[in-house]
Amino acid sequence: MPRKLSTIAPDWWDYTTLDSELIAEAARLTSAQLVRLSRDGFRVVLYDSLEDFYLAEALEYITAWRQATADNPVGICGPIGPTEQLPLVARLVNELGLSLRHAHFWGMDEWYENGREVPVTHPLSFERADRELCFNRIRRELAMPEANLHFPKADLAAYRRSWEGVRCAVMQGGQGDIKHWAFNDPVRRRGRHRDAPPTPAEYRRLATRVVELHPVTLAQNARTSGGGNITMVPTQAITVGPVETWQAEKVSIWQAGTHDNPLGQRLTTLMISRGIADSAVPMSLLAEHPNVQFNFFRGGLGTCAVEMH
Repeated sequence: MPRKLSTIAPDWWDYTTLDSELIAEAARLTSAQLVRLSRDGFRVVLYDSLEDFYLAEALEYITAWRQATADNPVGICGPIGPTEQLPLVARLVNELGLSLRHAHFWGMDEWYENGREVPVTHPLSFERADRELCFNRIRRELAMPEANLHFPKADLAAYRRSWEGVRCAVMQGGQGDIKHWAFNDPVRRRGRHRDAPPTPAEYRRLATRVVELHPVTLAQNARTSGGGNITMVPTQAITVGPVETWQAEKVSIWQAGTHDNPLGQRLTTLMISRGIADSAVPMSLLAEHPNVQFNFFRGGLGTCAVEMH
């Protein structure tokens, strides 16, 4: 039986093409039931305050960077969205006097426009946000060498090579409305993927690349970063791929309820717990990663009950 057409964007794959009963089951999950979806290789953690939530996220940077030595360089791959942890990271580095000489950082993604990555002068530049919110705030004597800061560029080869010989202790991420990490969006429904999305194995072969963004992703970024002005959001981006993601020892996803909604947070948790990997829901492919942690702000889980506003 053919898969349903998306009710959001019929020319694309997305979570609305899943079996309706799976979506309904996810919608019924309570916060207590979410925690019980933990299993070997997949841990669900709830935080009762945003202060605790973002501090825990910032501490993942510190824990990773403390392991770095000249003979064992260690890094973290981090998102823009959420960003609230970034000033905390800089403050912790400064307060602890933590030298980042042998530490590394990979930006997850960057907007792509006119055949290249957007410049740091672009108002939505992710590199600009990382530098202004974190790295420019670290004391000069503790700062990470510029060569150890890796931001995706149109020259994809340079970014891909930066993963060689450096251990990625953790890849952080958020979850978007379209159920992506980084900009690993579902693909268009065309060609050999007209009747079925890419298999998990096929999708996992994707490395850092330029991607076309799902319409829902454009709307989300306009909502969270541009006051709703979709016209300022580029329609393409450069994103870290599953190939690099599976090089990370741990994948840690942080959901405060700002970027995805109550249903989305529940749906991917259920799918990963059950081992249901479907590239129409890219986040669900993490069901096949050996060490994944979902972190939720309890107050951001909301409810899937009908409320008229």
